[in-house]
Amino acid sequence: MASEVPMSPELEQVDGEIQDIFRALQNGFQKIDKIKDANRQSKQLEDLTAKMRECKRLIKEFDRILKDEEKRNTPDVNKQLNDKKQFMIKELNSYVTLRKTYQSSLGNKRIELFDTGNDQVAEDTVQMASEMSNQQLISAGRKQMDQTDQAIERSKQVVAQTVEVGAQTAATLSQQTEQLKRIGNELDSVHFSLKKASQMVKEIGRQVATDKCIMAFLFLIVCGVIAIIVVKIVNPHNKNIRDIPGLAPPAMNRRLLSIDAFGRP
Repeated sequence: MASEVPMSPELEQVDGEIQDIFRALQNGFQKIDKIKDANRQSKQLEDLTAKMRECKRLIKEFDRILKDEEKRNTPDVNKQLNDKKQFMIKELNSYVTLRKTYQSSLGNKRIELFDTGNDQVAEDTVQMASEMSNQQLISAGRKQMDQTDQAIERSKQVVAQTVEVGAQTAATLSQQTEQLKRIGNELDSVHFSLKKASQMVKEIGRQVATDKCIMAFLFLIVCGVIAIIVVKIVNPHNKNIRDIPGLAPPAMNRRLLSIDAFGRP
């Protein structure tokens, strides 16, 4: 499958190294069956696990180069290279499953590697309880209890901090509630003031209208009086127009007394 896919020199080099590791893994697992000593089998299994880690690293390198060259390749070539990568992952996973089978039979170490999500490696080795002494078991138990106590203390601190933050939040909400109440009261006062002002404006408007009507009526009366006076002056003999009370008759109907008349006895 690998030789028919066109690859760059860099990809070919990485692919060659991966294929060499696959061949070494195949030969290594075949040798385990011929080894009778459990310690030697465990050592051989550790060597194979190291090769699997290196194979995983190379597959990641293969994927990185593939992504860098993706734009330069045709879609068909990219599909073939991705299929090749998936094939290599499946082949490595098959060796991981085989390693777990031998490991469970040996019962000494457990190392996580590839999962179906094509990225599963754990570097830690765990000593099995069956090979630990009573003192080691007690020490491990005490260490686990100490770690548990520390975790509990951290949880208590987190809970205390959470309670404190909750109290501060409640106080802030209370203050904001009081502030909102004050704002509501102020808005009610403003609304009442606006309503009162509107009523006053309406009342002033009615008073102004009434004053305008009175002024217009007085203006009409004054105009009528002036018209009557003008007519009486222009046509004093018009009997249809009555004399205005308090208004003296025209000066032309009067006779002026001479100074001599005052001098006569």
